[in-house]
Parts: sequence; structure tokens; C-alpha cells
Amino acid sequence: MSMPDLLLIGGATEEMLQRLSEKFTIHALADITDPIAWLAEHGDKISYVATNGHDGILPTYMEAMPNLKVISCYGVGYDAIDTAAAAACGIHVTHTPNVLNAEVASTALLLMLACYRNFLAEDAHVRSGAWEREGNAPLSRSADNQTVGILGMGRIGQAIAQKLAPFNAKILYHSRSAKPVEYIYCDSLVDMACQSDVLICITPGGPATRHLVNADVLNALGPNGTLINVSRGSVVDEEALIAALQDGRLGWAGLDVFEQEPKVPETLRALSNVALLPHVGSATVETRAAMGNLTVDNILNHLASGSVISPVPECAHL
Repeated sequence: MSMPDLLLIGGATEEMLQRLSEKFTIHALADITDPIAWLAEHGDKISYVATNGHDGILPTYMEAMPNLKVISCYGVGYDAIDTAAAAACGIHVTHTPNVLNAEVASTALLLMLACYRNFLAEDAHVRSGAWEREGNAPLSRSADNQTVGILGMGRIGQAIAQKLAPFNAKILYHSRSAKPVEYIYCDSLVDMACQSDVLICITPGGPATRHLVNADVLNALGPNGTLINVSRGSVVDEEALIAALQDGRLGWAGLDVFEQEPKVPETLRALSNVALLPHVGSATVETRAAMGNLTVDNILNHLASGSVISPVPECAHL
């Protein structure tokens, strides 16, 4: 008896491939020279897709797979997948929430501390020999007792707030509506930025949040303010951010995500008041293993029972 067919978009760990290969015939998109032509011939055989938050799936690919049942996304973000179109066709879209909450929260805290304590400059001061030649580096700032505004108070936003507790932070948050949490809700992002010492972005990406953090928000955060982005690069107007950092209208930024990643503007890379990471918010061995397991579990669960474990909200009713 032949196994069902699965299209793999992007990479996968050896463990993921091993588990999937026991139940599916895997077709890796990376090995297909002309995906459109290949799908025109073989698309009706594909019933499952494994992808990731960055690559997602092109609408033309989805249309070429009339018998597609599940799109399983390795990652919590899924803005590169047209979930409305998938739901309309009865296709389950899943992602990997919860298993990466703590790790992304740690990355946000890492970037915040790197900005506050001038980590990159201090490291360079030692490595260059300047400490020996010139003496101590300039003083940095304390990360204690700060007012932290969090844009997005979902699972990861709450994990960030919890990790900030030992720093005695005053937590404000902005989201589409107030949440049943102990923190202070702000219905205006600009007003929250005005009150905050640091603004941490952890809201989903997509058209609804594109450039939500714009020049007005950055100006409200001010010359002593710090912006941290561990959500999606599209959430922040990158040109406005660079201009604000260059002009001194914003003090510091810690970024794990960018608008055109992996391309990062040279003007941004040249700034000394930023800390930059290559989208590694969840990139630890332990967390990526958990994400891989859940990505595969969603597929295998549907194969066995017709249901999935962690659907995206848009597909939860299926």
C-alpha cells in the first residue's frame, strides 16, 4: 500500500525527516527545479505540507494541491500562509505555540540587557585592548525599575512580563483589547510609548500590524527610550527606525527580526546604538526540537484521527 505524499517547504531536522518518512513519501521543494510545473503534474497527490513561518506557502502552490488537508508550520508565526483561503477550503493550518514562549522571552530580555548595559561596546572595549590602553569604558544604564511597554500580550508577551518580574519592572501593554492580566492596559500605542522606557514588540506579523511601530511611536519613545523587536520585521517601519536612531530621537534598539531578512540595511548595521540578532528568538537545541516534534505531531495526529493539536485561530473551527 502506497504512502500519502507530503511536500516539504524549507528545511527539517533529521528527527523530523525520520518520523515523517515512516508514514509519508516526502517531496522536498528544494529539490524541485520548476515547482509550478511539478505541481501541475503531481499536485493532486499532495495531502500534507510541512513548512515554516518564513517560507510559508505561496497561494499558487496551495491552489495546485486540490486534495491538501494540512499545512503544518514550524514556528509560531504564520503570516506567510493565507489562512483565510486555507480555512475556506477546509485545510487545517497548524503552528507551534507555547513550546517556544520561554525561549523568545529570554531573547527579548537578552536584547534589552544588551542595550541597557552596552554589551557590544563593552565586549569590543576588552577585545580591542582599549581597556588596557585607555582605562574603563563609559558607564551603562541599569535595567532595574524600568517602565516596560509590551506590544502584544499573548502567550509570549505574558512570558516576557513574567521574566521581567525580578527587575521590578512596571509593565504596560497594548493589544487589540484588554486581557485578563495584572498589567496596565493602554488603548493607545503612542501613549504607551510615551510612558515607557523600553518598548518590546511581540505582536503577530501580517498586513494588520505592518509598520504599527512608526515614526510617531518612535518619537514618543524618545531619545532615552529603547525598542526591542522579537516579533516580525514588518511590525516596525525600518526606515523610520534607522532615521530615529541616527538623529538621536530614539536611544537604542535591540532587533531579532528585520523587514527584508536576511538582508539587513548597511545603515542599520553601521549604528553603534543597536544590538542585532539573526532571527534566533527560539533558536536553541531544546526549543527547536520541541517545535519540530509539534510540527510532526500535528501531521501524524491528523493522519490518524482527522484532527490536529495546535491549529491557528483562523482554522480552529475546522
